[in-house]
Amino acid sequence: MAVTAASTAQAVEAVFRIESARIIAGVTRIVRDVGIAEEIAQDALVAALEQWPGAGVPDRPGAWLMTTAKHRAIDLVRRKETYARKLAEVGRTLEDVQPPAEPADPEDIDDDLLRLVFTACHPVLATEARIALTLRLVGGLTTREIARAHLVSEPTVAQRIVRAKRSLAAADVPFEVPYGADREARLASVLEVIYLIFNEGYAATAGDDLLRPALCEDALRLARVLAHLMPEEPEVHGLAALLEFQASRTAARTGPDGEPVLLADQNRARWNRLLVHRGVEALQRAGTGPYSVQAAIAGCHAAAVRYEDTDWATIAALYGRLVRLVPSPVVELNRAVAVSMDQGPQAALPLVDALAAEPALRSYHLLPSVRGDLLERLGRPQEARAEFERAAGLTCNAQERTLLLRRAARL
Repeated sequence: MAVTAASTAQAVEAVFRIESARIIAGVTRIVRDVGIAEEIAQDALVAALEQWPGAGVPDRPGAWLMTTAKHRAIDLVRRKETYARKLAEVGRTLEDVQPPAEPADPEDIDDDLLRLVFTACHPVLATEARIALTLRLVGGLTTREIARAHLVSEPTVAQRIVRAKRSLAAADVPFEVPYGADREARLASVLEVIYLIFNEGYAATAGDDLLRPALCEDALRLARVLAHLMPEEPEVHGLAALLEFQASRTAARTGPDGEPVLLADQNRARWNRLLVHRGVEALQRAGTGPYSVQAAIAGCHAAAVRYEDTDWATIAALYGRLVRLVPSPVVELNRAVAVSMDQGPQAALPLVDALAAEPALRSYHLLPSVRGDLLERLGRPQEARAEFERAAGLTCNAQERTLLLRRAARL
């Protein structure tokens, strides 16, 4: 019996992990408060843990959890003094609490989830709070998992999430997908959060590991869901294409001991061709915005069978377009790298030197790293060595530091 109870508990938790975002979104539509909605969803989880070991796992466990949570939400609304006003807001939901049919595809999620994404990424919250709340409510991660992923303490993450919920409630943020100019501004926030989550997984800013694959997977899943829910938004497809292409290289970016493998040295046979194919499909629906241009750059890399086949002229031109869309010294640095591969290091060195005075790059380890690479290719090993050592002193990632010091020692 103990084994059965344990296996049932595992089933409950697995189902809840998959369904929690839909449940929280569905309940939020009733109670209009993501904090209360999450508590009610947790209550439904507890009810399942109490009832399923004896009654068995239902045929449609997600629907069971959704129905239980919605009934509890409606009971809560009815107990409030403002029941009449809430009744008008809830409308049909109170009359018919039957859950929507479970999607055939786990990514086929109703519009409530889209509302939840826009709520969790509302600009009233600081970026760190948006990321934590999105991973918690939409990604289904625990506080401990979020803390481990971002190398901060559990209490810090817990406080961010609690304050985020309070801020949303205090600002009376509506549970809706905005339209017009407000939608464009809010969508930019949503895309930024997903992009930042992926980047932290793709190139960790600190810690012992270069990659945090779980964060990449969470961000990629969110991008796919958003593309499914907003098929007419070109930049959503642009972001999805970018993440598909970037994720396709993950297995080849590190060696057996977790050490970084530079793009020129990667075994392209290890690139995931299915993800490349998905990236190509998404890119066909992308537009001309910043994420779409970055996706086109990543697509150029994916199209090259060998490193030597890379179309650096097109990549340099695309970076030129990107810097006009989003002027940034980091984009300029990336353009300089592409120019060096297309026209040679001598053409790129002045571009890199011009960025030395940029305040935003003062502590950016990739600036001296790129400069060191150019100097090495120009046959100036002592200067290159100094740049690699300076870059190693700036990075907080142990694997990157080891690579940079190894390059310095070789010179």
